[in-house]
Amino acid sequence: QVQVVESGGGLVQPGGSLRLSCAASGSEFSMYIMGWYRQAPGKSRERVAAILSGGSTHYADSVKGRFTISRDNAKNTVTLQMNSLKPEDTAVYYCNTAPRGEWTWGRGTEVTVSS
Repeated sequence: QVQVVESGGGLVQPGGSLRLSCAASGSEFSMYIMGWYRQAPGKSRERVAAILSGGSTHYADSVKGRFTISRDNAKNTVTLQMNSLKPEDTAVYYCNTAPRGEWTWGRGTEVTVSS
């Protein structure tokens, strides 16, 4: 079973930036569409960005123009560059396959946007 480890979260002021990273084990990483998801307190998990193996990307309307997803198939990594952060971006962020999150969920990385 593939394992993922997310990192890069933290406390940032509104308008700030963070870069999240996800490392995945397994040899078939490049075959999967990968996504970043988030779960805010009291809310269900939502997908905010996805990237196909070839690099095409898709974003939720709430993050479009502010977040950028990228991947390195040689290193089995996915990153999420988050700019112009807002308090409503506060959540635990996870990576997994898209659209259904087929792998075991990792622990996520917590992002808090607050002044």
